[in-house]
Amino acid sequence: MHPEAPTQTEALLARLVSFDVTSADSNLGLIDWVEHYLRTLGFAVHLVPDEGGQKAGLFASIGPRRPGGVLLSAHSDVVPVEGQNWTRPPFELSRDGGRLYGRGTTDMKGFLACVLAAADLAARANLAEPFKIALSYDEEVGCLGIAKMIGQLEATIGLPRLVIVGEPTGMQVVIGHKGKVAWRMTATGQAGHSSLAPRFRNALFPMAEFLLALREEQAILARDGVRDDGYDIPHSTLHPGLASGGVVLNIVPERADVEFELRHLPGDDSEAIEARIAARAAAIAAAAGDTGAIRVERINTYPGFAIPADDPAVDEVRSWTGGTATAKVGFGTEAGFFAETGAAVVVCGPGRIDQAHKPDEFIERAQLAACDAMLARLVESLTA
Repeated sequence: MHPEAPTQTEALLARLVSFDVTSADSNLGLIDWVEHYLRTLGFAVHLVPDEGGQKAGLFASIGPRRPGGVLLSAHSDVVPVEGQNWTRPPFELSRDGGRLYGRGTTDMKGFLACVLAAADLAARANLAEPFKIALSYDEEVGCLGIAKMIGQLEATIGLPRLVIVGEPTGMQVVIGHKGKVAWRMTATGQAGHSSLAPRFRNALFPMAEFLLALREEQAILARDGVRDDGYDIPHSTLHPGLASGGVVLNIVPERADVEFELRHLPGDDSEAIEARIAARAAAIAAAAGDTGAIRVERINTYPGFAIPADDPAVDEVRSWTGGTATAKVGFGTEAGFFAETGAAVVVCGPGRIDQAHKPDEFIERAQLAACDAMLARLVESLTA
């Protein structure tokens, strides 16, 4: 028995996987290829370059040139493969039975390939509503690209009425996820010979006190914060993930750093939580006798999002997927940025998040087929 021939979507995915668009590197090769593909189909394409000219995103539209319509959102970048034990070429699509392997197949070039195949359908349809696409950069390093692009959405292709962010959800319709704020705490002390340690202020001590304060704040969030049992962890969470300090054992450390994050429910007040953390840092600094002993700076943030399960837009997307259940997820996406424009937003895409960022990342062909079917129904719903 001969294997089934690749579908149009799978052929597109093979081309997309061939681009090494690790976030640290330029994505312009992929963006140029996608731009040419869409322009050939008749799309109006608007490039949105970054400040350095080494990366870009794009907005594209076909059909009536007006606000409204449906926008499909993907990101172009992928996480690194260095340090991972790949048994297959990461930037070459390979097939094994019902699985397609390659970096980004699940997160999220699989969805982008489905979108480009649906763009071909839309180009041949008599559209009564516009079919729109957003393709961003630097999502994997904190949704940095879409934060810079979103302000140009209205002026380029017009605000959509509905956005589908195609992160891997197993084709289940996701109606909410937590937002994120990340900070760096820097404690400063005084360097000196360790034999005279009591004469100098050791930066590790205020760092340790700050870590204990974060643990106390986490307990407060779990006990008194907003709750939503639709999430695996039903409350906002604080997590210190990186800590460093000191140079060698016989020098009193003059600096210590902690990077920590808040994953907050859409209903929790992240500004109020940040203010409490800042007050705790100030109290620790005051106890050390130096108001500058601790500094907390925000290094990244992206919003969460929530849409009611009974929103008509949710029903519309479920009619295209053929599914009924909805879910909420702990991982972040670009959905919150689109929600802030006033559009209805859901997250729904092929693949499963437990495959993302792994060596030998793969997506199931059945997942791509399900996404193709959803987008075909979407295009049909936009026709006159």
